[in-house]
Amino acid sequence: MSKVLLVEDDQDIADGIKLFLQSSGFETFHVADGGKVVEAARTFAPDLIILDLMLPNKDGLACCQEIREFSNVPIIMLTAKVEQIDKLVGLEAGADDYICKPFDTMELMLRVKAILRRTANQVKFSDVHLVKEELKVTYKNQTVNLSSLEFGLFELLFNTPNRVYSRDQIIQQAYPNERDITDRAVDSHVKNIRKKFKAAGAETAIIASVYGAGYRYQDA
Repeated sequence: MSKVLLVEDDQDIADGIKLFLQSSGFETFHVADGGKVVEAARTFAPDLIILDLMLPNKDGLACCQEIREFSNVPIIMLTAKVEQIDKLVGLEAGADDYICKPFDTMELMLRVKAILRRTANQVKFSDVHLVKEELKVTYKNQTVNLSSLEFGLFELLFNTPNRVYSRDQIIQQAYPNERDITDRAVDSHVKNIRKKFKAAGAETAIIASVYGAGYRYQDA
């Protein structure tokens, strides 16, 4: 079940959106105060955020910018302002889409579903973008050509950047159907991944060695 964080201070509008979201199978958490948005984004860990522009205590643009410091969760901005400059400012702050009030709730729902479909197999962190469906990785918009075995290892570490994996854990989780993967093969794949990211312009090793423990992803 996908989770949506709804940030809207107008209770009537919020109730209408919540009704549609929940009837469509989304788990929904509602926040009405701009000062509580960033904390909610961290603790609720939503798959998408619907964020009103005009909020008490902190406006939507500021919230969006703060969220972008630690998350690439899709954000749809809601606003009563219709000027093009407001839309551009919202997108510049990191919003993925923009819808003006008054709006048809069904249109909002269609946009929510479209964005979630588009991002379902994509993960982005800092300058690295991973598209699982295509076995594709880019660094600063430059393609990093990983083999399928290298991609499997990189995806495992990339999706949990703070976790250290031993070689055995990598073999079990990244290659459950491969019987011929050895510790030496894991080391070789790590070495190749590092070389390919370095060739793409990464200044630090994209996969860090943790002495006596294994490997973890680190931002380049």
